Amino acid sequence: MESTITAPPHGGGRPLLHQKGAETQTFGTLEQLPIGFGHDTRRYACQRLNRVLADTQIRYSLYKKHHWLMRGAAFCSLHLMLDKHAKAQPALVDAPAERIRSLGAVSVGDPRHGAELTSVPRTPDGVEPVPAMPSRLLDAHERILTDARDAAARISAEGDEGSTDLPVSDVIRTGEAQVRFLAEHLVATPLARG
Repeated sequence: MESTITAPPHGGGRPLLHQKGAETQTFGTLEQLPIGFGHDTRRYACQRLNRVLADTQIRYSLYKKHHWLMRGAAFCSLHLMLDKHAKAQPALVDAPAERIRSLGAVSVGDPRHGAELTSVPRTPDGVEPVPAMPSRLLDAHERILTDARDAAARISAEGDEGSTDLPVSDVIRTGEAQVRFLAEHLVATPLARG
């Protein structure tokens, strides 16, 4: 009698490598969810939140880049502050991404896709002068804060209060606090004379 060996279900504990599949939901589409408001409202909120998400992902990268490249007399204070601000960014990225999924859309997840959607200008690949780094971050913050305020007002007008809270509570309040600390590093303070 000849015995046949069959593979155990699910690969028998071996990883099934190199899997590929077709998209199950394309970016820009919505799943129908029973959450109490319509398709157009959800679509608009997702478009605006994805733009805030893309900008915030890029800002996180800017914080890390400038943290790594900091130098000079203010190295220690700026290096530590930029790292602290960078550590606050993942929560600001995660909240809108989760909300977008709750509304039935696809969140921007790939940094290359985020770079296509962001309003934050690309930095040079090399090292900039130290004052240019916080200035660039301030510009990114201002762009994001302006867009987040507009998004919150327009999403609220559409009737989606759950999405309105994200830009205000997370993105705007955290961004404003970080702007204050960044701006202080660009103040020209004369030396005290005694």
